[in-house]
Amino acid sequence: MSTALPTTLSGLSYVNPSPSSPWGTYLSQVDRVIPYLGPLARWAETLKHPKRTLIVDVPIEMDDGTVRHFEGFRVQHNLSRGPGKGGVRYHPAVTLEEVMALAAWMTVKNAAVNLPYGGAKGGIRVDPKQLSMKELEKLTRRYTSEIGIIIGPQQDIPAPDVNTNAQIMAWMMDTYSMNVGATATGVVTGKPIHLGGSLGRVKATGRGVFVTGREAARRLGLKLDGARVAVQGFGNVGSAAAELFAGAGAKIVAVQDHTGTIFNPKGFDMHDLMATLHAEGGVGGFKGGERIDPEAFWDVDCDILIPAALEGQITPERANRLKAKLVLEGANGPTLPEADDVLADRGVLVVPDVICNAGGVTVSYFEWVQDFSSFFWTEDEINVRLDKIMVDALRKIWDTADRLKISLRTATFAVACERILMARQERGLYP
Repeated sequence: MSTALPTTLSGLSYVNPSPSSPWGTYLSQVDRVIPYLGPLARWAETLKHPKRTLIVDVPIEMDDGTVRHFEGFRVQHNLSRGPGKGGVRYHPAVTLEEVMALAAWMTVKNAAVNLPYGGAKGGIRVDPKQLSMKELEKLTRRYTSEIGIIIGPQQDIPAPDVNTNAQIMAWMMDTYSMNVGATATGVVTGKPIHLGGSLGRVKATGRGVFVTGREAARRLGLKLDGARVAVQGFGNVGSAAAELFAGAGAKIVAVQDHTGTIFNPKGFDMHDLMATLHAEGGVGGFKGGERIDPEAFWDVDCDILIPAALEGQITPERANRLKAKLVLEGANGPTLPEADDVLADRGVLVVPDVICNAGGVTVSYFEWVQDFSSFFWTEDEINVRLDKIMVDALRKIWDTADRLKISLRTATFAVACERILMARQERGLYP
C-alpha cells in the first residue's frame, strides 16, 4: 500500500498549507460546504486542485541598463463553466499560494452571480512604485508574452487588481494582439474606454459592495442614514463604496490605507477626503480627522466595517474587538475562518467577498460581451443591470442560508459550488 506524498511546487504544499494562509483559508471554506452538496460532494476534490498553474520568469532591462528578473504567476483554478476570469496584481508579497487562492475565490464568485466564467488570477512579485513607467511597461509586456500561451478571449481574460489599472490592461491587450496578429479587445477587461472598455467598470466593485451592503442593512433593520462606516483600504473599491454610502447619508468615521489611519467620530467631509486622496495618493495626510495608531482602527465605534485591502486582515483577536454590526468584504479573503466563527458567535453579520465584491467581475462580463458585439451600453444601463444581478444573487444566497440555517459565506459557497460541480459532472472526465 503506497502513501501519497504531498505535492509541492516552489515550496508550496497543496496538501498541508498553513490554516491561516490564503489557500488554507479557501480549503477550510470548501470543507465547510461539502455537507450541503448532496450527491455532488463526490466531485468536491475538484475544488481543491487548480486546473493549471503557470510560473514565469519576467526579465527586463532597467533604465540604468541592468537586467532584473521578476517572478510572475497565472493560475486557472477551474474552467468547467467557461473561460478563466480574474485580475492581475503587482505586489512585493505576491506568492503562488496567494494567487491560487484568489483564482479559487474567483471560481466561486463567478458561479455565485451565475456568470459564464471559471476562475483565474495572476500576479507579479514586484513593488511597482519602484519602477519607472517605461520599466512598468516592459514588465507588463514581457509578462503578457510569457502567459500568452494560456490567455485569450475564449480561454482566460485578465483584469485589473491590486496596483494594476486601465493602462496596464491596455499594454496587455496590445501585446497579446501583436502576438496573434489581430486586435483582440476581449482578451482583457478594465481597459480604457476608447479601447473597448466599459463605462462604470472603475467603480463597479465598490458599487457592488454598496448594493449588497444596502440589502444586508435593510434586512438587519439598520438605517444607512446616519450609520457609521469604517473602511480599510481606500483604492478603487474602498473609496467608491465610501462615496456611495456617504451619498446615502452614512458617516465615514474611519479610513485606513498604506499611508495611515484617520478617524473622525462626526464623519469626514468626503469631498475634501477624496481631494486629499487624489492629490497625495493616500489619506494619511488628511487634515479633517485625527491620525490614530493602525491597530486602533479595529476598535473604532462603527455600524458597518468594510475591509477592502488585502486578505487575512480580520483575525480572531480582531474579530473579538470589532464594534460593527455588519462586515462587508470588499477585499478577497479578509476574514480568517476562525474569525468567521467569532463574528458569528457575536452576532455580527458578514457579507462574504465572493458575493460582496462581485460587482467588478460582473461589469467585466458586461465589457467582454460589449467587445464581442461592438455595441456599448450607457453607464446608467450598466448600473441598472449590475444592481439587478447583485440583488438577485444575494437574495438566492440569503434564501439558501435561511433554509439550511448556515452563514451567508457557506450559503454562497453552497450555491456556487453546486453550479460548478454540476457543470463538472455533466461535462464528465476526458479522456
